[in-house]
Amino acid sequence: MRLHGALVALPALLRQAVAYTALSDATLQSLPGPGRDFDIHNGAILAPILQTRVPGTPGSLAVLQHFVDFFSHNLPKWKLSYQNSTQTTPTSHGKAIPFVNLIATRDPPWAQSEGDVGRLALVAHYDSKLTPEGFIGATDSAAPCAMILHAARSIDAALTKKWEAMSAAGIDLEDDLEGHKGVQVILLDGEEAFVSWTDTDSLYGARSLAEEWEQSSYGAFSAYDTPLGTIDLFVLLDLLGSKDPGVPSFFKTTHWAYQKMAAVEQRLRALKKFKSLDSTPFLFEAAKSEQDRWLGGVIEDDHVPFMARGVEVLHVIPAPFPLVWHTINDDGEHLDMGAVEDWAMITTGFAAEWMELEGYFDASPEPSSRSQHSVDADEKTEL
Repeated sequence: MRLHGALVALPALLRQAVAYTALSDATLQSLPGPGRDFDIHNGAILAPILQTRVPGTPGSLAVLQHFVDFFSHNLPKWKLSYQNSTQTTPTSHGKAIPFVNLIATRDPPWAQSEGDVGRLALVAHYDSKLTPEGFIGATDSAAPCAMILHAARSIDAALTKKWEAMSAAGIDLEDDLEGHKGVQVILLDGEEAFVSWTDTDSLYGARSLAEEWEQSSYGAFSAYDTPLGTIDLFVLLDLLGSKDPGVPSFFKTTHWAYQKMAAVEQRLRALKKFKSLDSTPFLFEAAKSEQDRWLGGVIEDDHVPFMARGVEVLHVIPAPFPLVWHTINDDGEHLDMGAVEDWAMITTGFAAEWMELEGYFDASPEPSSRSQHSVDADEKTEL
């Protein structure tokens, strides 16, 4: 991502949520933390991502394989798909470099087609920067990827329980809005520039996916015309994992969603579920007014090709950027693990509220480093 000097005009009307039920204190208390799965050395979720993963390299393929294994063995009800492209870069000397986006989708079991379901999209990029040599990109964006995986795992059983209850209750699922709401994880490749940020040397995966989804049409009887249209909210996590982040509310049209996420943070703090108890609020602009300064357009990131096509975006990124940004110090050792776990909890709580999962969670212990969610080396699912 990069800072941009110009602000963009935004529509004045706020996008409103159709339904949004806050989680009870008991449910927030029961949400599992990532525990040892976020250990930077051997944690089942985070550790495999903490390696160099420049597009088209073995490290990139290894991390992509880790994602596939995670969903295949832990979340088998999620549908995995890939969006591939090949593009030249300023350092490829005319050679086409492969970029692979991974999309994991969980829709209600009665959905007739993918075009009938509106979705919450949880998004991060998984590639790392070519320079400096050996750059890991722990905040940028290994840790955000891990936060999203944890959130997906944490809400999965509750989604199943909710949809089974809806079916058993005989609800008219064709007319019920909740019956047409799903969730999607989008892990994007090629966000980083290979040399310097330009319109063509950046956002390789995001540009390709947004263009393809805009041009892909569903059937005439689908509720949505294109895959882009099914994204109710594009929640992009980036540069998270340093101590005391300050994340502004960038866009007026999604400020209501920012406020919902900020409320989750505030309540987690009040319930002592937060590790960063002595820090100021991460999401500090919940009380922002229409007359305040809005920074939408100042930071270019993976949301840009989607927002340009009308997708609503909640950009969760600190401003200013962390001190480790694009330096060799952006590695696992420099993560603030309290902040990393807190962001995972915020993401989980936000997704659970969006999906209306109050009443469908069971109390569960913290996962261990060798829990049922871990993947053994001999259990790999090949790409």
